[in-house]
Amino acid sequence: MTNNAKISCHVAADAPGLVLSVKIDDRVIWQGDPCGGQAVSLDINDDDEAEHVLIFELSGKTYAHTKIDDTGAITQDVTVSIEDVSFDEIKLGHLVCEKTVYEHDFNGTAPLVQEKFYGTMGCNGTVRMKFTTPIYLWLLENM
Repeated sequence: MTNNAKISCHVAADAPGLVLSVKIDDRVIWQGDPCGGQAVSLDINDDDEAEHVLIFELSGKTYAHTKIDDTGAITQDVTVSIEDVSFDEIKLGHLVCEKTVYEHDFNGTAPLVQEKFYGTMGCNGTVRMKFTTPIYLWLLENM
């Protein structure tokens, strides 16, 4: 009998037109336009000691999604929020910020950067969080 762990989160965008992919390693769990919000979850085999990566990949953002005034200030922008990331129904909270890396190039306008992730994706790019199974051991070591 396989022991599974549940990984879940809620994703949402301010407006339509973006594409978000949620993956574990190279396996797509959910892909689509997150406008209006979407609960995402999957069960992962928790029996083996293994390294995994939870990945959020944003694409489709264009200049049309951002409004800039005459002074160069952003007056309106479409972003994606990723909230309530949970392992086995335990919300990770601050661990998401501590354990993730947000890699993007400001939608092609700057060199590639790696930043902390605070729950919002505003540029096409990738958020990655490494974790190990069994998940209960990872939770014990990191919480």
